[in-house]
Amino acid sequence: MTSEPRAAAPIRVLLAEDHALVRAGIRSLLDGFSEVDVVGEARDGREALRLIDGLRPDVVLIDITMPVFNGLQVVTRVSAEHPTIRSVVLSMHDNEEYVWQALHAGAAGYLLKDSSTQELELAIRAVARGASYLSPSVSRHVVADYVRPETRGRGALARLTPRQQEIVQLIAEGHTNQEIAALLSLSVKTVETHRTQLMERLDLHDVAGIVRFAIRVGLVPPDR
Repeated sequence: MTSEPRAAAPIRVLLAEDHALVRAGIRSLLDGFSEVDVVGEARDGREALRLIDGLRPDVVLIDITMPVFNGLQVVTRVSAEHPTIRSVVLSMHDNEEYVWQALHAGAAGYLLKDSSTQELELAIRAVARGASYLSPSVSRHVVADYVRPETRGRGALARLTPRQQEIVQLIAEGHTNQEIAALLSLSVKTVETHRTQLMERLDLHDVAGIVRFAIRVGLVPPDR
């Protein structure tokens, strides 16, 4: 008597994307992949972190630009708190700065939003088995620059702590110091201290400068 081979467990995917129609479209594609199970959807970074903690997916497919906490901030936390969970960042940007930020945050994959359905499936399956995946159109020198030690600290965001990056994004989204303190469970004085320090590090002098910086490095979309 021979036993039948056991079916492979499905790849459990959490999808995080703040635009409802885009999220629905990606969800429809994922539902069409065999042995891929979408276990949850998130509309912003905070919801994504909550669902990740509760659902423990195998793969997080996350937009790089989202409100409250952006994709890079979520990936950074997931890498630190749940190192077995693999992250694939979705982005419209193929330039060096964005890719470097994603890899430095701990992403296992970087997928451009104009990628084909086949690429999406390849990325999900590759990172689920422990490999990495970059969209083919991302230039080779980006990868070379990432793995070269002397270049890894050159990104503009590298001058800020993860907490300061969160505060930059929230300022650019229009939150007051009091609102930021409540969102991050900090005192208003601590937020003010971080705000002063990050402005000094970036040589910025007003909120408009912070907003322009946040847009330039991808923390918030240009339509803010």
